[in-house]
Amino acid sequence: MAKAPTIEIQNFTSPGSTYRVDAAKYEAMRGAMLAALPAAEPGVTVAELKTALLPHLPAALFPGGAKAGWWLKAVQLDLEAKGLVRRTATSPLRFYRT
Repeated sequence: MAKAPTIEIQNFTSPGSTYRVDAAKYEAMRGAMLAALPAAEPGVTVAELKTALLPHLPAALFPGGAKAGWWLKAVQLDLEAKGLVRRTATSPLRFYRT
């Protein structure tokens, strides 16, 4: 069986570290996340973001939302490392597009 294509991602909390993940799942989550994130503060919490993006994820990759929480966090940290997403200094954390 052929191995699924992968993509290298970064981690905002571990500068210089990179990880290889499934490219199709990454791209699906990235698209859903960027569509669901507001463009300015106050942003949304992780729980609000997950609720907003779940309907936009392909069922073939995330059946019933399976593993969506893990992928949300991985993509969020990568997009923060790339400067496309920012977090607020609030509790709970809130996120928005830059």
